[in-house]
Amino acid sequence: MTHLAPATVIDLPALHTAAAAAGLTVLASACWPETDTDAEVKPLAGFIESTFSPLLAQTADRVLSRRPEPAAPDRVTAIVIATAFGDVTSATHVARAVDLGQRVGPLLFFQSVPNAVAGYLAARWRLTGPIACVGGLGAGLDIAAALIEDADADEALVVWVDLGVTEDDRDRAAAIVVTSTR
Repeated sequence: MTHLAPATVIDLPALHTAAAAAGLTVLASACWPETDTDAEVKPLAGFIESTFSPLLAQTADRVLSRRPEPAAPDRVTAIVIATAFGDVTSATHVARAVDLGQRVGPLLFFQSVPNAVAGYLAARWRLTGPIACVGGLGAGLDIAAALIEDADADEALVVWVDLGVTEDDRDRAAAIVVTSTR
């Protein structure tokens, strides 16, 4: 099992080290924020109220644009989403509406599932592998390694994202594209 604290801020060197410990080679990496220009997450059509899915998509776009081109057009890329808390903004909004007896809009219901954005990524980047969503980055790396080792995928996009839960916290994300070192 790969060990990383579930809700800590992950820096890229720590992520690379954890991936290597899981038997994975990092082909590309990205994070958010990366620079001072990362002040606000760009909106993502179809996702409202929360920055969770837009942040995940933006970080995934960064890392996928940096990866070496796949060797073959039939290369299978899995998507693994790791999040300790999920989309707390959407979950809070839905819970509040339910508590008040209000109608929950269909977009909020849809996006309250953490892997809802995976379909968007798969279509945008033509990724054809399996999709998993787990509660921690260590588990995400273990799943990625297992999918590659079992030949379910040639590589995996692993994206960790968690929203700030207090006023002092910032939304953060990190992503890597990995393949087997074996």
